[in-house]
Amino acid sequence: MSATASITTPIYYVNDRPHIGHVFTTTLCDTWARAMRMRGRDTFFLTGTDEHGVKVEKSATANGVSPQAWADRNAAEFEAVLRLFQQTNDDFIRTTQPRHERQVQALVERLKAAGVLYKGAFEGWYDEGEENYLTETRAKECEYKSPVSGRPLVRAKEENWYFRLSAFAPKLEAMFAANPDFVRPAARRNEVLGRLREGLQDVPMTRTNFSWGIPMPGDPGHVIYVWIDALFNYVTALGLGDGSVKERVKYWPADYHVIGKEILWFHAVIWPAMLMALELPLPKCVYAHSFWISEGQKMSKSLGNFIDLAALEGYMGKYGLDALRWFMLTRGPLESTDADFRALAFHETYVADLVNTVGNCSSRVTAMIGKTFDGAMPADARGGDAWPAMCDSVVKQWEGHMDRFELGPAAAAAIGLLREVDGFINRTEPFKLAKDPAKRDEVASILAQCAETVRIASLLLEPFLPQRMADLQVALGAPMAGEPWARKVVWGGLKAGTKMAKVALYPRIETPGTPA
Repeated sequence: MSATASITTPIYYVNDRPHIGHVFTTTLCDTWARAMRMRGRDTFFLTGTDEHGVKVEKSATANGVSPQAWADRNAAEFEAVLRLFQQTNDDFIRTTQPRHERQVQALVERLKAAGVLYKGAFEGWYDEGEENYLTETRAKECEYKSPVSGRPLVRAKEENWYFRLSAFAPKLEAMFAANPDFVRPAARRNEVLGRLREGLQDVPMTRTNFSWGIPMPGDPGHVIYVWIDALFNYVTALGLGDGSVKERVKYWPADYHVIGKEILWFHAVIWPAMLMALELPLPKCVYAHSFWISEGQKMSKSLGNFIDLAALEGYMGKYGLDALRWFMLTRGPLESTDADFRALAFHETYVADLVNTVGNCSSRVTAMIGKTFDGAMPADARGGDAWPAMCDSVVKQWEGHMDRFELGPAAAAAIGLLREVDGFINRTEPFKLAKDPAKRDEVASILAQCAETVRIASLLLEPFLPQRMADLQVALGAPMAGEPWARKVVWGGLKAGTKMAKVALYPRIETPGTPA
């Protein structure tokens, strides 16, 4: 396992308002980053905002402000959202920052020197909403409508600088053959391979129909295409464009670029080809998740089912941040199919997983120790290898899932330990055995094994449920701050006599439904 870990979100376009898609992607990255830090890896988690392009320019004009003022205002809103949802990103890059603009121009100069840029004319189909050119084949597949917004494509003619993407077809094909996990999930990889078989066309690097962008070096009438500009953020944040942040070079290549499926082509084909041209290493994996729908339908403001920032704050206010994270991470569209955000499903998940499993298991174990052993960790007189072996196995499973960015299975492995504890208590009934003084040692062993398993489970659940798992570890008398991961997860962390307190982690909420 590498000593460093690096993960990125896409940078979010400042012409959009924050919504569940932004929060979901960032929470996925945050969870993985928390897990890597817990395991002692030197971790870098990057997010930020994409601030150039014609849409920003037009919106700023319509609102009577400069493009920079418009970008400043909306970028501040995204930063506020990160704080609201307690994300642990290490940097927030903005494409209007001098550090980014300077390095983008330097990188484009390097592409020019490598002979992969040329000047030419474009005439074809253009998606105005996404600021994206489409090939005739792709436009026909989409019935000449935007594959994202559904709005009609327009014919466009423009002089551009081009990147010779077509020249990289053999290298890209070889890279995909040698790295079957470069794009995940598998369905997304198959989509990319299907499009690669259609052949590659060169892609525009610049635009001339607006001015809000980074000037093309040596050709100030052109601005660098917003998508090209945006992709460079992953390396400009690390100073790779000009060697300006030497201490961050170690974080490249990124372990994971986590993105939505709608921007897969840029990240899986155009970006790797640019990196090849720059002779920079490729990211290890591009993970493209699917979309959220709402109450069985595609999200729409007109239908009133759009999960915007206000709706997310409502859920968090009613159920807590842990509940929102848990629902997104365990019921979200991490794989190749879209996921439905239903108010009733949210409530049922909260009750079944957090109230009845995590909360109830922790409460009954700490309550029985409080009642039977005056709140002190009992000694495991009987011992045995079953529980230590089970916990060790689950820890290894969890680590493997986290390494592979399998967040759902990692969460299932962690909460599965608590379900084992519940089943053990139901079978052995220590609350009944405690009535017989002769059974005291047996009860002590049962509860000691349960408490230690709860402690280990709390560590595995912490990246998913950071608020209440920290509380649980304090209540168990085992925060173990500063201890290395290998010591934290080994059996025996709770010593006999350790004082612990009864916990009530997740309150029961009787009324399901969308929070006001």
